[in-house]
Amino acid sequence: MNKENHITYTTTEMLQHPDYKTEIVALLRGDLTPKIKQERILGYHERDIAAALEMLTAQERVRLYHILQPQTLADILSFIEGEEQTEYMNEMALPQRAAVLSHFEIDEMAEYIRKMQKEERAAVMELLAEDVKNKILWMHSFDEDEIGSKMSANYIAIPCGMNVRQAMRELIRQAAVHDNIGTIYVLDEQKTLFGAIDLKDLIIARENTPLEAIIMTSYPYVYANEQIDDCLGRMKEYSEDSIPVLDLKNKMVGVLTSQDMMELIDDEMGEDYARLAGLSAEEDLKEPLRKSIGKRLPWLIVLLALGMIVSSVVGAFEGVVAQLPFLIAFQSLILDMAGNVGTQSLAVTIRVLMDENVSGRQKLSLVAKEARVGFVNGAILGSLSFLLIGAYLCLLKQQPIALAFSISACTGAALLLAMVLSSLSGTWIPLMFQKLKVDPAVASGPLITTINDLVAVVTYYGLAWIFILEILHIG
Repeated sequence: MNKENHITYTTTEMLQHPDYKTEIVALLRGDLTPKIKQERILGYHERDIAAALEMLTAQERVRLYHILQPQTLADILSFIEGEEQTEYMNEMALPQRAAVLSHFEIDEMAEYIRKMQKEERAAVMELLAEDVKNKILWMHSFDEDEIGSKMSANYIAIPCGMNVRQAMRELIRQAAVHDNIGTIYVLDEQKTLFGAIDLKDLIIARENTPLEAIIMTSYPYVYANEQIDDCLGRMKEYSEDSIPVLDLKNKMVGVLTSQDMMELIDDEMGEDYARLAGLSAEEDLKEPLRKSIGKRLPWLIVLLALGMIVSSVVGAFEGVVAQLPFLIAFQSLILDMAGNVGTQSLAVTIRVLMDENVSGRQKLSLVAKEARVGFVNGAILGSLSFLLIGAYLCLLKQQPIALAFSISACTGAALLLAMVLSSLSGTWIPLMFQKLKVDPAVASGPLITTINDLVAVVTYYGLAWIFILEILHIG
């Protein structure tokens, strides 16, 4: 029994993770000398130290910056992204900030400096080494939407003509500076990309094997001045550790690492999601109120105009509503279902269009499939509406059976037709935008919903007018 209790206690203990953040904060707030604090803080992983920063005050963080070396601070800040990293960096004096930046990857350094105030940017640039400064200035020559602004200098490149032994020596020498060693790039005398070698192939090759025997000369690449949106789909097709970036003379100038590509894809998906919500760009929690309003207001003005059109169409059917007031009770049912179906079709279409290799035949197949889905779902829901609304009007509202089931039949038929048309609009509109060379995600959810509201209103009241008033003469 004691043994069992001991085993249970030990397992429970093992499952409890130490609270390193609290330990680090307590250590930094203690009375130990800076030297002892430095020695003890280095015993923790940089990720845990980074997580503890948010629990410290600005003054406490500044004291931490004074006791750690720039390399260590750079390693800690590498686990923090976005505005939070910028906030911590801005708490440092300019000389220390420049020292920490010098241990960043060139692309991360360039991105941070790009966001700085003009005066601070000039002061920090003066404190950097000349070769680093030139690389940053060259990266800043690219627009933020171009591949060159996101590329990294973290790669291994070796010249042609080596054997395996020489290549391994060169790899070991460069690995002291660059840790992205999964793929080794081979360049000719003019630094033009010749091919790439997988690290595994280099390790298992015989030492006197000519390098050309293991070089992959068919390898993906992008140009530094290409738009990110234009080549993102192409890059996603390859599962490489990194993709080389070339200048217009086909010389290798950097790479996009797998982490860089994941961030680009994440940013692109965030922008697409924002556009689906009717925004011009992605928002974050710390964004100023005026900027958030500026992103949303233009779309809302467009949607207001479309909403006025929908309202005027409803007004055109006021004679129908006057004779059949029960129609108003089920208007929202038709509008909501049409909007939901259109948004679903839009989401499916946007996901399909993320693949740049989708053929015209596949697009037509998508349209046909969405129409079939809309028809089957509409038939099922329309039949349910016919039965339930008819029973509701007969039993609870004491309406004549003929009138009750005429209205329910009209509602069911309108629901079926609206869902089919909404499925088609949710598919055709993004396809049309793509044909016009406009980002399909601009065909946002609110736009589709408003258009489908117009379709649903015309369908619903139009059927009621023709079927109930003109054909059956009920009302």
